[in-house]
Amino acid sequence: MRHALELAAQGLGAVEPNPPVGAVIVDDSLRLLGEGYHERFGGPHAEVNAFSMAGESTRGGQLFVTLEPCNHHGQTPPCCDAIIGEGINRVIVATEDPATHDGIKGIQRLREAGIEVEVGLLGQEARALLAPFTKLMTQGRPFVHAKWAMTLDGRIATRTGDSKWISGEESRSHVHKLRGRMDAIIVGIGTVLADDPELTARPAGPRTPTRIVLDSAARLPVESKLASTARETPVLLFCGSLAKVESINSLRKTGVEVLQCPESSDQRPQWDWILDELGRRRMTNVMVEGGSEVLGSCLDAKAIDWAHVFIAPKLLGGRLSLSPIAGSGRDRISDAFHLESPTFLKMGNDVFVEGAITPKIDETVIC
Repeated sequence: MRHALELAAQGLGAVEPNPPVGAVIVDDSLRLLGEGYHERFGGPHAEVNAFSMAGESTRGGQLFVTLEPCNHHGQTPPCCDAIIGEGINRVIVATEDPATHDGIKGIQRLREAGIEVEVGLLGQEARALLAPFTKLMTQGRPFVHAKWAMTLDGRIATRTGDSKWISGEESRSHVHKLRGRMDAIIVGIGTVLADDPELTARPAGPRTPTRIVLDSAARLPVESKLASTARETPVLLFCGSLAKVESINSLRKTGVEVLQCPESSDQRPQWDWILDELGRRRMTNVMVEGGSEVLGSCLDAKAIDWAHVFIAPKLLGGRLSLSPIAGSGRDRISDAFHLESPTFLKMGNDVFVEGAITPKIDETVIC
């Protein structure tokens, strides 16, 4: 099953909005017969790819699969039909399908066909891998990643706004890999006006993320890198009541898609409305890259699911230097947001920290 999970992870960025799934077929002596994973959206599922590798040697074998086999027609036929037809005797499933489908679910269908089914092996690991798919299926919203690079004293820019480059080359290369499996990159207009970024993955990854700008007054310059490349790589701008019709029309002429959305009390776009809209577009993973006001408002809205933080061994100092997260923040240390079971990795001279964000301390979780 652990190998099946490793296989499943190879599909990240290529299969969404479908789930990443891996499958391994063995005989009674656990000799490998076939393996596979869901490689691309619309392509064969993991089980079918594993059967293709195994050929005709699967009868009486065991199938280890990271997600409950499907029993419905989608882009491809039901995997349960293939499993039953191939004569598999036993199926070990890491976790049940969180999506709601009409009719009999896969596990029930297999058991009714006389196949032994075991559920739960490495289930926690499988559910972690499936978290973005689960959120999209159950909440109708994408999984929100937050990314920032900061100095050892918690600064993302000097008092003059200079921020290039805080992190090293290895860290920046990792950011491009992350971008390459996202459906969208989200920034605020302040970041665009200060840095004129492209927000693309270089080199390109399996996905081409939509560049999203939160810009209440539609101030995005038509000559910016984002607007001038909007016909090649999508740009979506969320604005509010402060936006002038002339500005909106000028941006639309460049190819920028502009949506006016409800605002919060401080005239900022509402995260709930934005995430509902992105979920409607079947976006599975989106990454918020800043600046500090955007990250702060996103955290205040409890909208961040995962944090990717790059810490450089540098000190800036200065009471006017920018911190990564603004917003209202928390009033008490006991109410602080925590990274759940974070991982730490050295990247060049930097330290990379990532983990799921939880709003309160959970005594059952070691943080």
